[in-house]
Amino acid sequence: MLTEPSKYRLSDLAARFELELHGDPNHEVNGVGTLRSATPAQISFLANSAYRKDLGSSRAGAIIVKPEEADACPGNHLIADDPYLAYARLAKVFDIFRNPTTGIHPTAWVDPEAQLGESVSIGPQVAVGPDCQIGDGTVIGPGTVIEAGAQLGKACRLYSNVSIGQRVQLGDRVIVHPGAVIGGDGFGIAFSGDHWEKVPQLGSVRIGDDCEIGSNSTIDRGAIDDTVLEEDVRVDNLVQIAHNVHIGAHTAIAALVGIAGSTKIGRYCLLGGHVGVNGHITIADRVRVSAYSAVYHSIEEAGGTWSAMIPSRPIREWQKNVTRLRQLYQLERRVAVVEETLGDTRDNKKGKEKND
Repeated sequence: MLTEPSKYRLSDLAARFELELHGDPNHEVNGVGTLRSATPAQISFLANSAYRKDLGSSRAGAIIVKPEEADACPGNHLIADDPYLAYARLAKVFDIFRNPTTGIHPTAWVDPEAQLGESVSIGPQVAVGPDCQIGDGTVIGPGTVIEAGAQLGKACRLYSNVSIGQRVQLGDRVIVHPGAVIGGDGFGIAFSGDHWEKVPQLGSVRIGDDCEIGSNSTIDRGAIDDTVLEEDVRVDNLVQIAHNVHIGAHTAIAALVGIAGSTKIGRYCLLGGHVGVNGHITIADRVRVSAYSAVYHSIEEAGGTWSAMIPSRPIREWQKNVTRLRQLYQLERRVAVVEETLGDTRDNKKGKEKND
């Protein structure tokens, strides 16, 4: 349910978030907006130089900028070394969604053996199984199912139609967006001559404090040991994390990423959209993988940026390039024959340079 946004003086916001204010300290704002759409009652920010051209024409009541951009901002502005981070913190005060009412909705079902903390909110059509533990202040949205033995920490927020499997553990302040499935069976099958047999998935999922799981993402339970996300892991929408994956703290994963089973990803890693990661490999700490890349082998060097994508090209050029790729093997064989006949052309070139 929506509430009326509160008004804040720029001087109060500057003091609260330790920002340097230039302009009218008594100007009041009650929301946020982009440089192009913001009104005088809203705050905006400049974090990407591509939008610098909009500074002069923006109607925003105040703009968060870097120190070097201050001279280009004619109106009220707040100085921050990282404007986007400052905006993220400041925008929270304009959240107009009211927290659900504490208590259990009449249409929800909570097993008598479940343990609920204080100020828990359980919405319509929720099902909470036996031996579950729900921490203080946790909010569970409509249609969510929490299976037997699951443990949810304090101040978690589960939106609508979330599925939490048996014995799944969520830390404190975990956010799970609509349609996510945590603790479903991993893809474990064994071939028996003429048919597949299912391998029991006997582990579960453990998720650390302050993690966020995007809409319709899936995190499979472990086959034997647990699938693990350490603290402050951020997962976008439509991400598949297979059984027994281990993801290090503070890693962020963009939409449509697929991570195969038993892979270990380090801390502070960034995976771009649509990245595919092979199973049973390791990615070191602070590795960045650009969008549409495929990671087939372990990345053992920390801190690097990896990419395997081919950018789009005009269709005629792309067709010619594909044709050339198909001819690479034949070209390699022809070069080998030439070198066998005439000697390695690289050695000949080095010898000529030496004689010169």
